[in-house]
Amino acid sequence: MNIAIALLIVAVVWQAARMRYQRGRITLLGSHLANLQLERHMETLTQGYLRAIHEQDESRQLQVLDTYAPTERSVAAQAEALADSMQKESPEATGISTFPFCLPYAERFLFRMRDFRALLKIHATGLRYAVDNEAGWDPKTRAFHLSAELYLLQHSCHWYCKSRNTADARLLMRHQVNRKEVLASVSEVTQAAYQKWLRG
Repeated sequence: MNIAIALLIVAVVWQAARMRYQRGRITLLGSHLANLQLERHMETLTQGYLRAIHEQDESRQLQVLDTYAPTERSVAAQAEALADSMQKESPEATGISTFPFCLPYAERFLFRMRDFRALLKIHATGLRYAVDNEAGWDPKTRAFHLSAELYLLQHSCHWYCKSRNTADARLLMRHQVNRKEVLASVSEVTQAAYQKWLRG
């Protein structure tokens, strides 16, 4: 009975620490997003690309895609602004555990950490590469890669705020794709940098 009570106390304390820890991360990231419209632009683009895909006429698809050019430029600029803004935060505040679950304050005592600031730089570079179409993709291919870039950025933000498992679940629930599929669909620039970041 004493063991059961002790385990219950540990579980309650861990849950409280986890919630406080995640709330702090959400607040920190939210403070950097507050003056940006990045989330709204990302939602506009992901919904817009789906709308274009469902257009039966190819010329109409291209016409719809073309209307999102200003939003694409804005999302690239704001991702860069977010990455730059986060650089002023400490390594402790921006560490991401490589464990799939949330381990509160792991960055204070574990070495298996990655830097969210560096990850945001990777996303900003990848989005700029896709928006500027440096690879010379056709409009539909470009929209496909841009969607993947946005999904991966969204995944990274959820990973930072919650955990990798939570980010994986949200990605699957919202977009019906998993992280492996998204990573295979981003540009080679993002893919190579992301894999290097994962390896540390």
